Amino acid sequence: MLRVVIWLNPAILLKALSKFHQFQSTELRTDSTKSLDQEVAQQATLYSGHCRRQVWKLNSDVTIEAANGRSMKALKVFTEALRYLKEDALKFISENAGGKQFIASDFTWVVTVPAIWDPSAKQFMREAATQAGIVTAGKEDRLVIALEPEAASVWCKKLPADGFETENNSGVTFEQASGTQYIVVDCGGGTIDITVHEVLEGGALKELHKASGNDLGGQTVDKKFKEFLREIFSDRLWDEYEKKHPGEMQKMMYDISVLKENDDDDVDISCQYNLGEMAKEQQKIEKFFESLRGVSWNEGSIKISKEKVRSFFAESLNGITKSLREILKKGFTIKYILLVGGYSQSLILRQHITNQFSDQCKVLCPSHPQEAIMKGAVMFGRNPALVASRISAFTYGVSLSLRFDASKHRADKRYTNKEGEWCDGIFCVLVKENEEVGWDKTSEYSCTPIERDQTAITFAFYRTERNIQGLMYVDEWGVEKIGSIILESPVTARGMNREIKLQIKFGATEMTVTAIDVDSGSTVKTELDFMAKLKRSFRNVAEVIS
Repeated sequence: MLRVVIWLNPAILLKALSKFHQFQSTELRTDSTKSLDQEVAQQATLYSGHCRRQVWKLNSDVTIEAANGRSMKALKVFTEALRYLKEDALKFISENAGGKQFIASDFTWVVTVPAIWDPSAKQFMREAATQAGIVTAGKEDRLVIALEPEAASVWCKKLPADGFETENNSGVTFEQASGTQYIVVDCGGGTIDITVHEVLEGGALKELHKASGNDLGGQTVDKKFKEFLREIFSDRLWDEYEKKHPGEMQKMMYDISVLKENDDDDVDISCQYNLGEMAKEQQKIEKFFESLRGVSWNEGSIKISKEKVRSFFAESLNGITKSLREILKKGFTIKYILLVGGYSQSLILRQHITNQFSDQCKVLCPSHPQEAIMKGAVMFGRNPALVASRISAFTYGVSLSLRFDASKHRADKRYTNKEGEWCDGIFCVLVKENEEVGWDKTSEYSCTPIERDQTAITFAFYRTERNIQGLMYVDEWGVEKIGSIILESPVTARGMNREIKLQIKFGATEMTVTAIDVDSGSTVKTELDFMAKLKRSFRNVAEVIS
């Protein structure tokens, strides 16, 4: 089966009236490479990198703001982006298959997301893919969510030893023997996404540290450039320019993003026509530059000194450095730092990381760092077992009821039903933060109803990052409800002795839960609903047996 990878870099262009029209800086990838048309980019409303920086935690009601201030629901933006890519992919494949027609469910699709995205954001992407027609009922497994640094790691492991670049041209190679530990830093536009892997016997990868990082990607540098341009031309003029000419402004920002990849040198940014004309209406354009250091007017271009350019990188580079130092303190035997993603093409970034960490480990970058994620996603889609285990980012638990004990339980948690007195909302740990979980391992638990004639069992699930020592109840500080499922239990002959099995898969990129009523055979399987706004307390499940 052909694996089609949708690689969404949401610099998305939407026209007025929410009609999706075109993209900028977005590419559709299969096992071959195809770039989408970008000619009408300047004509559209821009929902650029704001997307990835605003979707760490979200639900279907979240809105995102375009470069010109217009807002739209994030789900609409991502849905139409995926729909466009799906239709273009099917058209491209058909044209190269003698005109044979295909539908989305003929393929497995892989959507990549940052590993540090909250589970709600990953589920959000699945919902967008469903609404876009990529996922159809009964074939939900045709969509695979891949974590971007994992995908890059998978691809880097396949590269020949000499398939990497170093800043000092030292000829360092990437050794991949069993036991080798390395850090992958996915330097994207919105996020810096870091994962730590160890090569296992047989070549699979084991995660050593839960995904970490920050939102100080390449767009942070772009933002500093933009703030400096605003300082040059004044807030009033720049605001008017953004409002009247958003496409032209975005073209200017795209030129700046390309300049990030250049040598550590002075840069010349072409001043767009309308910006120049608007500036001339106020004063001679040279006067805008007289009171500022590190910048000058150079015959139609804005010349910025290398020292000033380097200052635009400072916040981002400091954030990356801090994140890496925290990991290197953990006591791992890290041999390499691999830099991947579009932002890692910046020589300033690569030089900085090399200068900071070359005395501790070798810093490498694949020859085509942006393609590493896409190509690794294809491999991961074919074989998810390439990442054998992951580290749980949270402690996960389920709410249950125990027989009330006044010496142990809070009085306000006591409630009574026809079976007696119970303590409500006990946090029962299912998996702990930083616990290693196999990608295909299913954890099984057994429990019983709290009433003999109960015909529906509700499981409410929670997570926390706090120290769980002393944690007892699901309503304590730092505990967040993440979802629930309801299981029908129609056969009540054995009363409270009925066995309810709960099976949870923690180690995949998405968590799945299956509940089974042993007596009736009733089963419900679902992915936890991380986007739901849940407030109600559930008193439907009793003590976990195992």
